[in-house]
Amino acid sequence: MGKTVITYGTFDLFHIGHLNIIKRLREHGDRLIVGVSTDEFNAIKGKKPIVPFEQRMEIVESIKYVDLAIPEDRWSQKPEDIETYDVDILGMGADWQGKFDDLSDQVELVYLPRTDGISTTEMKRILSEFDARHVEELKRTIDTIGQIVKELS
Repeated sequence: MGKTVITYGTFDLFHIGHLNIIKRLREHGDRLIVGVSTDEFNAIKGKKPIVPFEQRMEIVESIKYVDLAIPEDRWSQKPEDIETYDVDILGMGADWQGKFDDLSDQVELVYLPRTDGISTTEMKRILSEFDARHVEELKRTIDTIGQIVKELS
């Protein structure tokens, strides 16, 4: 039997960076398992996904490089999953470098570079600025309308 690779993530606002890491991890083995962080686990991590867990799970399950998607609901799950699914490689983005070294006696660790120019955090930042700009624009419009009404009265 070939090598089994496992990875984990939130996969919120799914983008090309997510797809790239999934595709590259699949190249490291014959089977890819993806743990998708639940909304409750994300809350523990201090994250608030925009896309609900069930939809993020469905997106990941539908990717042709993914053989199995599983919910991730706690930090301690990784060693259990490695044993349960007979995993050979734990693959993560380079931003997690060193965070799972305690698992190196159980599994080979692979850290892959992120895709330049794209991240969920940056997308959320841009969206929040977009919203703030539009709120200010609406306030100015309402003020202008208020002045026009006052002048016409």
